[in-house]
Amino acid sequence: MRTRKISALTMTAVALSLALTACNNDGADKASSPESSATSSSATATKTPKSDATTADGKQSGTPAKSDAKCTDQLDYAGDPRPNAEINSIGTDTGTCPPVQKSPSDTKCTDQLDYAGDSRSNAEINSIGADTGTCPAPQKPEAATGTPKKPGVKCTDQVDYAGDTRPNAEINSIGEDTNTCPPVKK
Repeated sequence: MRTRKISALTMTAVALSLALTACNNDGADKASSPESSATSSSATATKTPKSDATTADGKQSGTPAKSDAKCTDQLDYAGDPRPNAEINSIGTDTGTCPPVQKSPSDTKCTDQLDYAGDSRSNAEINSIGADTGTCPAPQKPEAATGTPKKPGVKCTDQVDYAGDTRPNAEINSIGEDTNTCPPVKK
């Protein structure tokens, strides 16, 4: 009895898969018409994406374009610096809507310019860029000002840092790194 149930299920699955392969995407039966097969294969060939729409590993990038809708009507391209005509043209030419590009202003300033040695924090630098729309110029590290550090003596034992808002560990670390005790900050 069990063998008959499995066989019946197998036969049903095979019949269903054969029925589905005889239909195109809209469900119409076109297996009997040779002209429709030729038309279908030529339509598929014209929708093959061009190589510039593929990623380095050969996979398709973007979203498949619907034939009856513009890419700008399918995806939210707000903030994309390209004009709508260019985006829609890419979708028409490749059959795939291109991925949304960020505008340069969406990229953090610290990712655009080298701020190594700048005394400001990354958050401060990026905040200036977001507020003004322009990344601030990197500040060069200040010339060593302060007191020359005595060997084997901590800066906090050498200079009176009363009122300095920085922790002693930070002050002493600056002294070890630069061999100069930093000036007192208030």
